[in-house]
Amino acid sequence: MTTKFTDIQNLKRIENTDKAEMSGIMADMTHAVYPHDDIYGQYCPIQGYINCPPEKVFEYMSDPHSLAEWTYSMREFEDVPGKEGLLVGKDKIGDNTNIYFKALSNKEALTVDYHCAWDQGEELWMIYLNRIVSAELVLNKPGSIVFWQNCKHPNYDKNPFPELAPKGRPWVGDFWDFFYAGHMVELENLKNILEYKHANNLPMRPGTLQ
Repeated sequence: MTTKFTDIQNLKRIENTDKAEMSGIMADMTHAVYPHDDIYGQYCPIQGYINCPPEKVFEYMSDPHSLAEWTYSMREFEDVPGKEGLLVGKDKIGDNTNIYFKALSNKEALTVDYHCAWDQGEELWMIYLNRIVSAELVLNKPGSIVFWQNCKHPNYDKNPFPELAPKGRPWVGDFWDFFYAGHMVELENLKNILEYKHANNLPMRPGTLQ
């Protein structure tokens, strides 16, 4: 069976949508003001420039203990016995909240993904996707761009393990509307730490700053 592009509905290609029509479509999609939910409803992308080589950014971020330094509220990390690569710490923004997490990284692709969850470590559904890109390649200047993507998993709307939650604690999904602002603060922390380490020729590994 051979499928043609014309068999697929709603494609807009120059073969079926001329430039004038395409200009009108793009104009309709472009606004001076956007509702918050239109931008950050299902996904929360952030990105920023760091004056530090991609290899050094990767070295730092791929060590999960770096999260205790550049995140706003993750602290007091310990290994989870019998679970290789899994750590547990305290997320201070949730008061007495345990956060379980691991870092899954790919040196060749320069990706570092943090898989996390509040209260339990069996289902790490809070996933923070990071890609490190050479700024030389995309901006023609030394350094790195970090692209950080969050996706609104259904569990953000409803705690799947309410029996494990400390009494009276708000749920992480209650903060979704503030994810962009909060994570931009953390990305700025990451930038400041890495630029300081790089400028002062300090080791990239966590724990070298007090």
